[in-house]
Amino acid sequence: MKPLLTGIGSLSALALIGWLTLGAQSPHTPANSTHKVEPKPAQDQGKSMPEKVVKSNEEWKEELPYASFCVARLGQTEQPFNNKYWDHHEKGVYKCVACGTPLFSSATKFESGSGWPSYFQPIDEDRVEIKIDRSHGMVREEVVCATCDSHLGHRFPDGPPPTGIRYCINSAALDFEPTKDAEK
Repeated sequence: MKPLLTGIGSLSALALIGWLTLGAQSPHTPANSTHKVEPKPAQDQGKSMPEKVVKSNEEWKEELPYASFCVARLGQTEQPFNNKYWDHHEKGVYKCVACGTPLFSSATKFESGSGWPSYFQPIDEDRVEIKIDRSHGMVREEVVCATCDSHLGHRFPDGPPPTGIRYCINSAALDFEPTKDAEK
């Protein structure tokens, strides 16, 4: 059996299992001071934003598949090149696995060579939030769903034009909805 998660840096698998079984807080809780929300622009430009979804980790655990819960609610990372959407080429929309918010279009998906689905921009900048992630001895930009605070992945400044940005997103944090034309 292949391990579910990789990229845990210097944490040993034993430490990770202990951390999970001891009921550690999600990195998305306010008590974790290593995550800071980046200020967002005003959202009153006529756009209808989904209502904020707030649930306990126990509720999320009951609703989400195990891998999705580990990624979206505990901030873990799935294996590269061995996940649902890294080599996926259908036309449609990638939504948050937890709350269903449409996040990324297949039109912005590109082959990054990273082993995870990569996009050069979200459907709307207000649908994702960027937080500073100082875990594993690194400083990165964490991407979370603005509706339910689910961990999606990370943002890097090495994407293609027109943005030069790469949103490196875990497949386990996404659901895919094909466009009507793609279903024919």
